[in-house]
Amino acid sequence: MLRQVGGVTRLAGQSLLRMFTRPLDLAETIRQLDRIGVGSLNLTNVTALFTGLVLALQTAYALATFGARLYIGEVVALSLVRELGPVLTALMVGGRVGSGIAAEIGSMAVTEQVDAIRSMAADPVRKLVVPRVWATVAMLPLLTVLADGMGIFGGLLIGVFEEGLSPTFYLRRTAQVLTFDDLWLGVAKPVVFAFLIAVIACYNGLNARGGADGVGRATTHTVYVIAISVLITDFFITKLFLAL
Repeated sequence: MLRQVGGVTRLAGQSLLRMFTRPLDLAETIRQLDRIGVGSLNLTNVTALFTGLVLALQTAYALATFGARLYIGEVVALSLVRELGPVLTALMVGGRVGSGIAAEIGSMAVTEQVDAIRSMAADPVRKLVVPRVWATVAMLPLLTVLADGMGIFGGLLIGVFEEGLSPTFYLRRTAQVLTFDDLWLGVAKPVVFAFLIAVIACYNGLNARGGADGVGRATTHTVYVIAISVLITDFFITKLFLAL
């Protein structure tokens, strides 16, 4: 376990160094932007929409005891923007994209394509890792913002059709409760999560051994390590922002 943490940390440092130095494989980065961002759009939006619906239903039921159903918009917006939006989007993208990256690079590793890249005096980190890290870091915050909007829209549907609130009232209360700190936190978290997702997936892919069975193990390992890492990191980021 400690060896893996050290390996991921080294790869993270190497990736950061190469992300801001030339050359950048722009064509591969654009391809990864499409695969990671556009390919995950339906998954994240559907997840966020139904999360907003369920959250609004539960909130309305809980607040009915106190006669405070008017506050559905505030609760849904704060919960989604500060926590549920970034975390659920990262978990969904981590499962889909992380497993895909690990499987793709792992297949290259077990078929010695990564060794072939090294034999041609090319850098596997720059060629394979950096485009995927850039694409994930660029797309996950955008996916999170869209997911937040879909979740708030889901809450709006419940507020209007179940609780009889007007759309204008719901949206006005939602806009009033969200502060710049909430929005900043909701965007900062996905950047950190995205870097973790890409680096962990690439590390497990590069270190896959043992043919198809090894690729399968690397892919499975990637999914649960990403999930645990996102949840642990979320706690510390939230604690840090609350302390500032």
